[in-house]
Amino acid sequence: MDHIEEKSRNNIFLVDDTANPAPLGLCAFGMTTILLSLHNAGFTPLASPIIAMAIFYGGIAQVIAGILEWKKNNTFGMLTFGSFGFFWISFASILMLPTMGLAKAPGATDMAAFLAVWGVFAVGLFVCSFKMHRILNVTLFFVVLLVALLIASDLTGIAILKPLAGLTGIIAGLLALYIGLGQTINEVYGKKIFPV
Repeated sequence: MDHIEEKSRNNIFLVDDTANPAPLGLCAFGMTTILLSLHNAGFTPLASPIIAMAIFYGGIAQVIAGILEWKKNNTFGMLTFGSFGFFWISFASILMLPTMGLAKAPGATDMAAFLAVWGVFAVGLFVCSFKMHRILNVTLFFVVLLVALLIASDLTGIAILKPLAGLTGIIAGLLALYIGLGQTINEVYGKKIFPV
């Protein structure tokens, strides 16, 4: 009996009561995607706000969320947020390195190849999402569609594809933001106000 009580007391320390890192990762992904997609849709120039957001919020904040998901033993969250965090840092680097004289500016084929490997990754996450909440599944569908449209735009040069990708990205970003804020609002109110 003493052995059982001691084991029970020790399990108290194994309970993880830390905050849910997913809203940070989802909001960082959503807001950064919206900002870049506003540019792709033709509403804003590709300027320092997008690069700064990609490095610090879309990038570093998501990497932190991924590390925190690892602590929570959530492999999907760790892989998703960690990878997309480094995607945004890589994307910002692609924009910055040529201006610093450290690399050649990428051509359309280079960008298509970069996006294609991320597209394969997004398809894998989309497959995983069929076992998760429907809104996440729809969000990842729009992410896959976004990447496919950007690749097609780079490879074909068809003018309508990039603005269409921009609108698709805005939808994907808004959905991710909805999930992140919805989870937070539900937690703050202690009840399900938003279906997430």
